[in-house]
Amino acid sequence: MRERIIKAFIEEIHDKGMKFTMDDLAIRIGVNKRYIYQHFSSKVEILELIIDQTLHESNAKTEQIMADTSLSLIEKIRGVCTVMPTYFEFYDFKILEQMKRYYPEQWAKVNAALSEWEALRLLIEEGIQQGELIEINTSLAIKLIIDATNSIFDQRFYMENNITLPEALSSIVDVILFGLVKK
Repeated sequence: MRERIIKAFIEEIHDKGMKFTMDDLAIRIGVNKRYIYQHFSSKVEILELIIDQTLHESNAKTEQIMADTSLSLIEKIRGVCTVMPTYFEFYDFKILEQMKRYYPEQWAKVNAALSEWEALRLLIEEGIQQGELIEINTSLAIKLIIDATNSIFDQRFYMENNITLPEALSSIVDVILFGLVKK
């Protein structure tokens, strides 16, 4: 039932933004509001659970990629940059802006995760040392990659252009890693 509540929570956010009520959520699921409160104490608890689950899942996938000795350095960079959690559709510019305004503590957690990418830093530094990547300021390279990959939060653009978010992220990373020029 918790998964059903989480799914409905995300649907409510996409339909109404962060201002929906627990009554709205209960109606969407077709249950009494008290039933939801048996599983979650508040909207904030559901929001925090979604954030924690997505961050934990992303971190676990990243650690798995980093530990995979069968992957080349470039494959690891590509893999780390294209990790997408189960509820990736939750992260949209509109939703993130509303979260920043109405749920600043939760926004701070998400923003920190979107701004810090230690695994990527390690991979880029290793790539520069090994001569597989160009000499570049690592902080600048990370900022470019973060800014480019964070463009997937403009989900409307990708929907209007019939591009799935995983396809978009993969293409963005390919352009960053390999450029636009044919070799």
